Amino acid sequence: MATTDPHQLQAWLHAIARQDRHAFAQLYAATAPKLFGYALRILSRREVAEEALQESFVNIWNSAAAYQAGMAAPMTWLTAIVRNKAFDLLRRADPALELDAGQGDDGMLTMIEAMESADAPSGEALQFSRDAVALSRCLQRLEGLHRQAIALAYFHDLSHSEVATRLMLPIGTVKTWIRRGLERLRLCLGGEAI
Repeated sequence: MATTDPHQLQAWLHAIARQDRHAFAQLYAATAPKLFGYALRILSRREVAEEALQESFVNIWNSAAAYQAGMAAPMTWLTAIVRNKAFDLLRRADPALELDAGQGDDGMLTMIEAMESADAPSGEALQFSRDAVALSRCLQRLEGLHRQAIALAYFHDLSHSEVATRLMLPIGTVKTWIRRGLERLRLCLGGEAI
C-alpha cells in the first residue's frame, strides 16, 4: 500500500542511503504518482514530466545520505528535488528562460501539505479549496523574491531575521517586502487588482 507517512518515508530514505534497492522500490511506489503530478504541473508535457521524475529518482538514489530529517519533511525534500529537476529541464529547453527563486510556487506549499497528508486519499488530497486557489493566484501576482519571503515567513514559520539570512538580504528589506506583499495579498483576495 502506498504511504506518505513521514516516518516510513524517512526509514526508506535511510535504507536507500545504505543502497537498499528494496527500500528504493517501496519509496518509488509510494511517492512517484504524486511527484509525477507535481512535475506535470510545472512542465505541462507528460513526456518531459516523466523525464524529470526519472532523473529525480536517480538523484534521490544518489543523495539519500544527504537527507536530514531536521531540515525538511521527507515529502518536502523529495518535492524540492523534483521541482529543481523540472526547472532544470525548462532551462535546458530554453536557455534564455529566467526562473526566479519563487516561480512555480503557486500552490506548491498547499500541494506539498496535501501530498504529506495521510488522512485524505491521494486524489482528494490534491483538490484545493477555493480559498487556497485564490491565495495561490494572488501569490503568483507578487514578484518572485517577495513571494519567496512571504512563503518562508508564513508557510515555513521563519522569523524575519531567519528569512533575511536565508535570502541573504538586509532585515529591513525583508520586513518591507513582507509588509507590502501582505497588503497586496489582502487587496487581491478582497477582489481588488494588484
